[in-house]
Amino acid sequence: MVEFDTVHNRRDTNCVKWDAIKDTYGEDDLLPLWIADMDFKANPAVIEALKNVVDQGILGYSPAPASLYEAIQEWQKRQHNFSISKDSILFNSGVVPSLSIAIQAYTEPGDAILIHDPVYYPFSKVVEQNHRKLIRSALLIEQDHFVMDLDEMEKQIINENVRLFILCNPHNPGGRVWTKDELNALGNLCAKHDVLVISDEIHQDLIFAPHVFTTFTNVDPSFSDFSITLTAATKTFNLAGIKNSMIFIENPDLRKKFVEVQERNAQNEINIFGYVGTEAAYKHGDEWLKELLAYLKENIDLVSAFLKTEMPQVKMMRPEGTYLIWLDFSAYGLTDEQLQDQLVHKGKVVLNAGITFGPHGTQHMRLNVACPKETLLEGLNRIKRTFE
Repeated sequence: MVEFDTVHNRRDTNCVKWDAIKDTYGEDDLLPLWIADMDFKANPAVIEALKNVVDQGILGYSPAPASLYEAIQEWQKRQHNFSISKDSILFNSGVVPSLSIAIQAYTEPGDAILIHDPVYYPFSKVVEQNHRKLIRSALLIEQDHFVMDLDEMEKQIINENVRLFILCNPHNPGGRVWTKDELNALGNLCAKHDVLVISDEIHQDLIFAPHVFTTFTNVDPSFSDFSITLTAATKTFNLAGIKNSMIFIENPDLRKKFVEVQERNAQNEINIFGYVGTEAAYKHGDEWLKELLAYLKENIDLVSAFLKTEMPQVKMMRPEGTYLIWLDFSAYGLTDEQLQDQLVHKGKVVLNAGITFGPHGTQHMRLNVACPKETLLEGLNRIKRTFE
């Protein structure tokens, strides 16, 4: 676990998380605890596999090997008790591009698409950029965590003639790991009203015990008739730059429609590093992931203890999964613009503004704890100084 404590200098490495802050905020002495990648080196087995590709010296076209499909199938079965056939696995560069393909494949311009609020901000962007009607369903807060308002969702589905729902499972930014019962109720609601479900499950491996992740299509065999699943190894193993994700589509008619749009957009090829990195991560990543989760839990505990003693005005929604923490700054009575301005220009720390996740994210911030404790503690002290 020692390697997770190592502070790596990521400045001037052409990385968005550290090098984009000057262009974004006009200052270069800011500490980034925002964009959802980790400040940890990748699993050595993945790095070695990628080195082997470079060492061979020829980087030509490469198809997905049979061994990659096997690694994906074995990982899903081993980690999530989820069985998926090889024919049901497709590849694309990322979850958000796959979401765009799904919207184009299964809906028409002007169709209503439902998302939660707050939720991962590219959801709303990709819906609107594809000229669909965006409908938001506010999540409720019960016992300090988010729950779905299924009654409101049903009214919106009926009144707006919703054709598609985008699920974030586990939830980003709230860290909810939806239970099997919650997903069952959601699935029955969507089946009742003929609503297709796109389940973004990219954080599926980042789960803290005793919580258990459930793939949407694993809840009920019939759910695969009206849903597709988007996931990747990139979030789990800090491999966002290799650009590879998976789409699981068990319904052959839905799969055919997705492939047609993917081919039309020429989005059906993945670079060799995406294939190799994903396979190596799934084959050799079990122990690395176990140690990562233990470290992330320690960091979450650190944030919780710090806020309770140093900043009790800030309310923390403890994540059940992901390495992201949803923070409520409403006690300070600041506008979203004022809150962001004070953190950046006074505290010299960058978090994701809650308002970008939807109107119900107002006066909130999202904190990324996937960094060495030294970095995290410095960030927390900067947040504290912001309001002193």
